[in-house]
Amino acid sequence: MSDIVITTQGLTKYFGDYCAVNNLDLTIRRGTIYGFLGPNGCGKSTTMRLLTGLLTPCAGQVKVLGSELPQQAEALRRKIGYMTQKFSLYDNLSVRENLQFVAQIYGLGKKQYQQRLKQLLALYHLEDKQQVRAGALSGGQKQRLALAAATLHEPPLLLLDEPTSAVDPENRREFWERLFDLSDNGTTILVSTHYMDEAERCHGLAILELGQKRADGSPQQLMRQLNASVFLLQSENLRQLGKQLASLSEVISTAQIGNTLRVLLVPGLTQPEHWLQQQVPGVKLQQVTANLEDVFVATTGVGYAKSAQN
Repeated sequence: MSDIVITTQGLTKYFGDYCAVNNLDLTIRRGTIYGFLGPNGCGKSTTMRLLTGLLTPCAGQVKVLGSELPQQAEALRRKIGYMTQKFSLYDNLSVRENLQFVAQIYGLGKKQYQQRLKQLLALYHLEDKQQVRAGALSGGQKQRLALAAATLHEPPLLLLDEPTSAVDPENRREFWERLFDLSDNGTTILVSTHYMDEAERCHGLAILELGQKRADGSPQQLMRQLNASVFLLQSENLRQLGKQLASLSEVISTAQIGNTLRVLLVPGLTQPEHWLQQQVPGVKLQQVTANLEDVFVATTGVGYAKSAQN
């Protein structure tokens, strides 16, 4: 069995004149949690739908779990679980009825369904909610029900499109613990997010913008490879200082964090600390290591344009 679950080469999708996914290359290995990180409209959801066979690419090659897409999309659908950004189960059905309906779609036998139902109700803390209508559940409970439904047939590949956008931090943390349980058991998980803390949890990560892949690697690799300098500044006039520095072409971004100003400089400055001291004489500054947010800012938007110019 191949260790590679997903490969794409030159994957491209247009909607009219708009290019939603632009020449995307991916290689995703079995048992990993791979993330798409990017702003709204960057192509995350469109890529997900292309990988499930719900959309047909305009160009490029796609292979998922050994199936060529779009030719073998129908055969693939029984091998994947897909959790959409918006809760997509039936509000007027109970928890148990929703799971029974999904089991019928995937052709689970009665014995297999009963076993999985018992396991999932316990795993996702829904045993006392199984007769409750889905529409009456809290956001966290709906999320757990949606994950239970997506994994009911034990798919080797799970695709999650911004699955935690409407839940609190405690439920998000619990949700990710369940994802790591699935990953440890060999399930490959592809998840899109705009939360930096979630992106840092992934084994691998692609940063997307305007349908293009700006960066690819583990979060640790991306942070190590960022060829830019990061400083923390302390001053009494942080707002004014931030505006002053942000206007300079050598400064990718400034962000106030409590009583400090985080300043990200473009790559290629010979003596970045000396240069910065000249811009803000007398201000206390300290060079620090880059975090994932620095990588994101440097590889998207204005940061990407400034980095490309220098």
